[in-house]
Amino acid sequence: MIYQCTIANPIDISGVGLHTGSLITMKLRPAPAGTGIIFHRSEGEKIRSIEAQSCNVVDTRMATVLGKGELSVSTVEHFMAALTACHIDNLHVYIDGPEVPIMDGSAAPFIKRLQEAGISRHNRSRKVLAIRKPITVVDGEKRVSIIPSRFFKVTFDLSFDHPCIRQQHKSVNLTAETLCQEVAAARTFGFYEEVEYLKSIGLARGGSLDNAIVIGKDEILNPDGLRYSDEFVRHKILDTIGDFSLLGYSLLGHIKSYKAGHDINHKMVEKILASPDCWRMVEFSDADLQEALQLPVPALQTDLAWAES
Repeated sequence: MIYQCTIANPIDISGVGLHTGSLITMKLRPAPAGTGIIFHRSEGEKIRSIEAQSCNVVDTRMATVLGKGELSVSTVEHFMAALTACHIDNLHVYIDGPEVPIMDGSAAPFIKRLQEAGISRHNRSRKVLAIRKPITVVDGEKRVSIIPSRFFKVTFDLSFDHPCIRQQHKSVNLTAETLCQEVAAARTFGFYEEVEYLKSIGLARGGSLDNAIVIGKDEILNPDGLRYSDEFVRHKILDTIGDFSLLGYSLLGHIKSYKAGHDINHKMVEKILASPDCWRMVEFSDADLQEALQLPVPALQTDLAWAES
């Protein structure tokens, strides 16, 4: 989709916070072209407007956290991935708690509500950051690379020394359809011992089998099991989409990740922004091209002679 978009109608989304266990409400309101995604975080009489941009990331240890001053919003990645799936560029998000509701641990409930709100197109073209030269970040065993591509694509390799996970690999060309069908419903996951430890120190108060996959010593503890046989790597792709959305632009490139998490994703986003010789900003306004491509990020079929894959 070439033009910037917002939601057509205001909607409210409420749910439990993963760590606080409190009921949190987000009021989603349409925003003009060029606004971007802004979280308006309130606590009592205090309010901070926090743009969903990499420069406002304040923590990446257990989730991606945006903050300004003394107020922050945690676990934004699933919601941001849902906005990517629905082509939402501009949005005001009024939130009354310190974290985005966890919902069922995936992006699917957010996408459902956004689709119910409807999508409204602005008369301003979307900017696309198109990768021209490879960029790599390595942190111990973790590795993330991005190379030129005619598409927005993520390839992820996951490796855990656990019988329920082992090695998982998946590669997805991310259109609106593939994101919704292959990635959006994949839930966050954690090991039983880790969840119990977090609860012992006052975190994960809202965590349950209703909003996360919990992995025991040698089995999945959720009664209904997994939604996909490789749900773990699919969720890591979902997190990647949400984290990279903090570039502030649609992305055209192939992300290749190995054992990556929020921390190295953030480092990569920062490195991309700091390497303007490795990308090109493209802006479109041709409605006919939008109809011809029917992709969430234009495929630049005639303009990317340098693209590799």
